[in-house]
Amino acid sequence: MTKDSIVSKRIKNPEVASVFKSYPQNIRTKLMFLRQLIIETATSTEGVGEIEETLKWGEPSYLTPKTKSGSTIRIDWKKSQEEQYAVYFKCTANLVVAFKERYPKEFRFGGNRSIIFNIDDEIPVRELKNCIALALTYHLNKKLETADRWEMVEKSHNKANSADAKKPRG
Repeated sequence: MTKDSIVSKRIKNPEVASVFKSYPQNIRTKLMFLRQLIIETATSTEGVGEIEETLKWGEPSYLTPKTKSGSTIRIDWKKSQEEQYAVYFKCTANLVVAFKERYPKEFRFGGNRSIIFNIDDEIPVRELKNCIALALTYHLNKKLETADRWEMVEKSHNKANSADAKKPRG
């Protein structure tokens, strides 16, 4: 089984799978990791519900169509910046502003639209999952003060993690 067939088996939308297949292998691996973080975070964040994986502007995009809890998250790589890849957020949602306040040193930001990673960066997973959760719950908490939004996200994660810990393994 080739890596391309593994990608298409994991991704239900054939157009999205095709975009992932078009990335260079080293970038595909990085973006598949980001994709997995988005899916895991959606599953473990209260109120998010099912994620839809589609394309927006030709980029893999993640939406919450059933609950409408969140703002769209996109991931992509650009040939013009081949040593970088990014997670994109709706710039008018003020999400990146909140990320910058909370994690000024953990991430590199692209204006008010993205978190940018270099190929060799070690991703701060817990912090990125918190950012993803804030985006996926944006419509549930956008009227709250920023500190309260972060608190809501952290409570949601703690609840989900403690529930997972109590599930029998087997």
